[in-house]
Amino acid sequence: MQQPTEIIVLSDGPANVVEGAWPDRTIDQVTRAELHAFRVNAPKGRVLVCAGGGYLRLMHDREGVEAALWLNGLGYDAYVLAHRLPGAARSDGGVHPLDIALTDGQAALAAIPGDLPRFVLGLSSGGHLAGTLACQPGTDLSGVLIGYAPINANHRDYKAPAGKPDYPPAEKQAFYDAWPIGIAAQPHGVPACPVFLAYALLDEAVPVEHALNFVRTARDLKLDLDAHVFGKAPHGFALRELAGTHGSWPDLAAGWMAKKVG
Repeated sequence: MQQPTEIIVLSDGPANVVEGAWPDRTIDQVTRAELHAFRVNAPKGRVLVCAGGGYLRLMHDREGVEAALWLNGLGYDAYVLAHRLPGAARSDGGVHPLDIALTDGQAALAAIPGDLPRFVLGLSSGGHLAGTLACQPGTDLSGVLIGYAPINANHRDYKAPAGKPDYPPAEKQAFYDAWPIGIAAQPHGVPACPVFLAYALLDEAVPVEHALNFVRTARDLKLDLDAHVFGKAPHGFALRELAGTHGSWPDLAAGWMAKKVG
């Protein structure tokens, strides 16, 4: 198991406890915002990695550290974000607000040097956060990569399947409602930077409507979007479950990033 080069502290609070054993460790209670930096010699770019976990916990290894090590192999510095969770308990007896993950993500980008091309990569709920970060005014990114993420069809007005219940806690649902990504009627949620999508056609956890909504918006607004939908991919394929045509997604993403770096 490779250790991070550095852990950059982004907020007050005790250090996070990583639960379990490699390569399936999680952070179940995020006690402070942290960046776990994985650096290489002479990087050609820097990538903020947002792991998923449904905004209830963080899949630290599967969708964080493993992605960082893959990016290191491509020549990028990678920074895995441990962000606080909307609606989770705080030490003062309150709960974190709906936009706490966005706050921590912005602090993370501020801590990552901007001297080289920068990307954000997010998987599952981390992809929603990645897309939200890409929509913030003044954010300078060469691109955002989003995999099997609930970017817009958890919003109260665009739910797929229709009629599905809200997601608890209330702050989590409110964050989805505040930031539907890739919906033309919600222009604050349309990234200005290039976007790469990788989705599973038959995903029941994150229906393909999330991606299709974005594709329609990209067509109508003439956005810079590469979208890949794989017929037999499972939810959460990440960099592990690649026995199928979706096994090509890491190479597709690597080539896309190389073009954006120039």
